[in-house]
Amino acid sequence: MKYVYGPVKSRRLGLSLGASLTPYKICNFDCIYCQLGSTKEKTGQRKEYSKLEDILGELKSWLQNNPEEAGSLKFITISGFGEPTLSTKIGELISQIKKITTVAVAVITNASQLSNIEVRSSLLEADLIVPSLDAATQEIFSKIDRPLQGIRIESIIEGLISLRKEFRGKIWLEVMLVRGVNDDLAQIRKLKEVIERINPDKIQLNSPVRTTTEKDVFAPDLKKLNKIKKILGDKCEII
Repeated sequence: MKYVYGPVKSRRLGLSLGASLTPYKICNFDCIYCQLGSTKEKTGQRKEYSKLEDILGELKSWLQNNPEEAGSLKFITISGFGEPTLSTKIGELISQIKKITTVAVAVITNASQLSNIEVRSSLLEADLIVPSLDAATQEIFSKIDRPLQGIRIESIIEGLISLRKEFRGKIWLEVMLVRGVNDDLAQIRKLKEVIERINPDKIQLNSPVRTTTEKDVFAPDLKKLNKIKKILGDKCEII
């Protein structure tokens, strides 16, 4: 299949069937830790990158042909090969999935588009949103996520705060930690202040465990991860 993949058993979501709204590595970030490799097209343009009917066709076919596995799914996850909120069809896809299955819908996003009220509105029917926030300052954000020029961390933070006010589902905030890049405890304390304003349901500390875009990208050691977990508080878990 071209757009639907899995199911895969993830550390965060359990058994999940994935759906991609963009071709391979169309994104507005080029994160140093991405397991998919370098971004092929760094863009902030929102459009219909892949035809909605084609994605839905594959999804319906999979659900019909795999009833036992479908019954075991925890989520249908909209993520895939690039940044899903760059697709103008994401809201319609969520709505259509809700019509054909009772499986919960999760959206995994880099949060870059959440300052856009149209994007936030398009996500409101989802059951779970998993946005990422790897830094609280522009310097560290630029170093780890390598965003498209003009994307500001302050805008992302404000978008996340607005999402929390508008979205009635769960928000699990992912923080990807890279040794020597964004794991300094002073930075983590700044991040804690920001996260308290966002008020997610969970904070999930992640770290690179697979092949990464850049060489020499490593996870902090477990002792450091536990220190960070303690700073971020009771909602925080290491995944």
